Amino acid sequence: MSQDQPASPRLSAATILIKPNPQNEGFQVLMALRSAQSDFAPAVYVFPGGAVTESDKIAEVTPGVCYPAVIGDETSLGNGVRVAAIRELYEEAGILLAKFGDPPTDTIDDELSLRLVEHRKQLQTRAITMLDLAAAEDLTFTTDLLYYFAHWITPEVFPKRFNTYFFITTAPESQTATHDNAETTDSIWISPQEALERYEHNDFPLVYATEKQLQQLALFPTAEALFLSLKYISPPVIMPRVITHNGKQLILMPDEQDPK
Repeated sequence: MSQDQPASPRLSAATILIKPNPQNEGFQVLMALRSAQSDFAPAVYVFPGGAVTESDKIAEVTPGVCYPAVIGDETSLGNGVRVAAIRELYEEAGILLAKFGDPPTDTIDDELSLRLVEHRKQLQTRAITMLDLAAAEDLTFTTDLLYYFAHWITPEVFPKRFNTYFFITTAPESQTATHDNAETTDSIWISPQEALERYEHNDFPLVYATEKQLQQLALFPTAEALFLSLKYISPPVIMPRVITHNGKQLILMPDEQDPK
């Protein structure tokens, strides 16, 4: 890459996991705090996610490994983004979106839970792939339950860029989220409204894209309303602009007017 050419964005995926808010009729989202030692977006709260691997793509086209997801867009099985979203959620938050055994169930007993802890460590070190995991535990990834929510591309001026697909799904009741103490050092269930309020008070660090997605999520009073909207919305590709204003860099939405 020359200095005049922007870095190529890495194909990536992330999962926005939601569950009912115990305090009202709304919902909460799972957010993880990235390590302060991370070379990209350190010490900020994010939705679990990361880059797509070739093995993610292979898993998506291997018969019996994923539930059919007939989408007809870039998130269709074979592109790797759906399995990558599931893998990153598992690696960073310990939640595995899958059905186990025959007949298929999402119930996890104590023995399976212990094995999944070990599989998680092996995935994090790339000792196994998602295809290996599926074979070892006779499971099928619930790629069909991932709702396509957003598509963001890092601005061209950034040295490290991602082309990220964001999915929304409901948290399985039989699993508990646990951050990995490596890529992520803390995790929290929080409503979009509370996350934004804490961010405004400098108590909940966010990157620009996450802030904007939380603002979009906060528009929905219930999870039901959110999922209903996802059936009719085709997410636009969003690549923010970076400008210099009064000597400072500002990030703007593509159609947002420059400040005067």
